[in-house]
Amino acid sequence: MRWSPKVVLLLGMGLFTPALLIYAQSDKPAEIHAKPASQAATEEEVAQLRREVAELRAIVQQLVRTGGSPAQSQTRLMQANFVPDPEQPDASATPAEAPSPEIRSSGREIDAVNKSAGDTTLSTSGWNGEHFFLRSPDGNFTLMPVGYMNANYNFYKGNGAPPDTFSIQRARFGVQGNFGKQVDYALLLESASSISIRDAFLDFKPWSFFNITGGQFRVPFSHEVTTPDTNFEFSSRSIVSVLYPNFGAGGFRAPGIEAYGDLLGGHVQYWVGAFNGQGLLESGTTNEPEFVGRLRFSPWKQSIHAGLKGFAIGASVDHSRSKALAGELSFNGLLTDGTYTFFPQFRINGGIERYNGYFVLLNGPLGLRGEYTQVLEKRTGIGSIAPDGAGFNSLPGVVGKGAYGILTYLLTGESESEYAIPHVKHPVIGPNSPGETGGPGWGAWQLKFRYSWLEGSAPGSICDANTIPACPLTPGTVPAFSDHTNQITAGLNWYLNYWVLVKLDLNIDQLKNPSVQGILPRNYFVFSNGIQFRF
Repeated sequence: MRWSPKVVLLLGMGLFTPALLIYAQSDKPAEIHAKPASQAATEEEVAQLRREVAELRAIVQQLVRTGGSPAQSQTRLMQANFVPDPEQPDASATPAEAPSPEIRSSGREIDAVNKSAGDTTLSTSGWNGEHFFLRSPDGNFTLMPVGYMNANYNFYKGNGAPPDTFSIQRARFGVQGNFGKQVDYALLLESASSISIRDAFLDFKPWSFFNITGGQFRVPFSHEVTTPDTNFEFSSRSIVSVLYPNFGAGGFRAPGIEAYGDLLGGHVQYWVGAFNGQGLLESGTTNEPEFVGRLRFSPWKQSIHAGLKGFAIGASVDHSRSKALAGELSFNGLLTDGTYTFFPQFRINGGIERYNGYFVLLNGPLGLRGEYTQVLEKRTGIGSIAPDGAGFNSLPGVVGKGAYGILTYLLTGESESEYAIPHVKHPVIGPNSPGETGGPGWGAWQLKFRYSWLEGSAPGSICDANTIPACPLTPGTVPAFSDHTNQITAGLNWYLNYWVLVKLDLNIDQLKNPSVQGILPRNYFVFSNGIQFRF
């Protein structure tokens, strides 16, 4: 470490002055260079010199601690993206002392920056307990590489089911960080099949009650969607997720802009956004964007009772418009585990309305969640004597609705978290979880159960020119569809540590009303085992 000349000078004075004091106070006759009696130091002079030496020592010690720069005298242990505010009384607090903002579920795939992960100094690189990081010396710019991988092997049993297969569901890599303390950024790429951009956004956070995100990210519709993939307990989303916006290739994401924030001390949270509504990097097909709104209420957030504190309810609404000339179709009826298609797709044209309601209850190791979703996709100006044919006749809209309930329980005593991996107390391999000091063990074990049901209906129509003037001369009939399927899932999760997870799922898919002619109602069995690694 290089010390400034001022520090060297003060250190020299601090070392040299005590020698003078010792010499001045000596009551022994000096053998060499003895002072005359008239020049002997008085007691007052000695006391004054002692005070000055004490002051000099204090200054030297302070300068040594700060590297010789008075401007750095307030440097303390900071979070990865914590920027001191000189107007706040706790501006120089350590990560454990500084207040950490609440992690919001705003539909981001990228993890929130860990602002209380360990006792790390304000260095330019290192490990903050959650991620590796690079950081500017003043803390105003942070860059963290992040990524994760999900690999599965699925066993299928049932007539017409897909073959057993290995698959890489996700292999994603990116960076996240901050510019100052008001702007976060993220860029996440998918590389499992082909390189594509999953998340790319800037998050401007001037106040807790009003924040703006722009770019491409998860559309904030439904509680299930806003739970990041790495923190989702099951191998696949519920079958109800086929009704959510931008399902399938869109990954529930779309380019757009969103405003969100906390109200009433965090008891109410809101999200309002406008999106292209066509999936990843896709342009809109109409002059009307997709509008999404979501509200969340946590009425007992400040309660001392854990069960009440972990309770929340919410609702989402979504409005968009489809265009038949752009080839848009109704929601996809393929189950999320790929077993079968329970409902066909139809050409749609006109408004799309979605409604959603959910609840969450977390109490220690117990987690309970439920959600209901309904969608109406209009078929205005669609239809002729042939099904799915484009024409000027309107057909009744396509309706989808479904619900799920999830129950999870951590057998090893960790607390259930709504949007994060449990902090494993005794990992099998690797380092401890952030904030945990327990030794090695058997990891964390979690039981899980989910029940979900899904219905789709597309009413038919009879076109007869003798009774309906708008019909063509040749009569025709559009058939009606009304199909129903259930799914029961049970399984076990083994968290080897905070970053590695093994999932075991058994799905029982119950096909109630097949949409494909010749297939009878029956049960299908899907056993899925997978591993997840993240950093």
